[in-house]
Amino acid sequence: MYRSAIFDITVNARSVASLIATAGLVLAVTGTSAQQRLYRWVDNDGVVHYGDHIPPEFADRDRDVLNDQAVTVGFEEGEVTEEERSELERRQAEADAEQLARDTAARRDRMLLETYLSVADIEDLRDRRLELLGSQIKVTELYLTNLRKRLVALEDEGKAYAPRNDAEGAPALPENLALEMSRVIASITLYEQTLERTRREQEELRAAFDLDIVRFRELKGG
Repeated sequence: MYRSAIFDITVNARSVASLIATAGLVLAVTGTSAQQRLYRWVDNDGVVHYGDHIPPEFADRDRDVLNDQAVTVGFEEGEVTEEERSELERRQAEADAEQLARDTAARRDRMLLETYLSVADIEDLRDRRLELLGSQIKVTELYLTNLRKRLVALEDEGKAYAPRNDAEGAPALPENLALEMSRVIASITLYEQTLERTRREQEELRAAFDLDIVRFRELKGG
């Protein structure tokens, strides 16, 4: 008598044809239904396997699906390991980032061509934007100058009081004077940060327009 239809045949590539015929004969004799599947996969050593189920140790292997005539009728991917899933996600993230970069560059090119007629147009807008930032910088510098002068005056006034005055019996610094000094110091800090940010924005704007000019010339052929 024949054994049950559950079997696993291990062969090398040269005997694949004969095993297919044998598999078809076994399936026919055992009365396997037309719906019975036979799988074919290759292990890490290049050895071909056949079976009507996938053993757990080969669950991660891709396999062909054969019908009861041992003819390939489909394909199934093996289970994805955590490492494989991480690698697939990494590659997908890289592909998405590359596509986003291409799309962004394409939009930037269209905007350049739709917005400007010449390099002079770009330079004109650049100069106007830089001039506006330059005005903001001058105003901020003026505020800082006045605030620093005010702080010096307040500190001079505070010299008559402890702890700036270490003379015995010196009165304590008045609360309103201490509060005013704190407010001026806070304002100086804020305007210094604003000045630094505006200067940085000015340099970034200049660099961005320089890149736009170079790219516009490339798109226009020089």
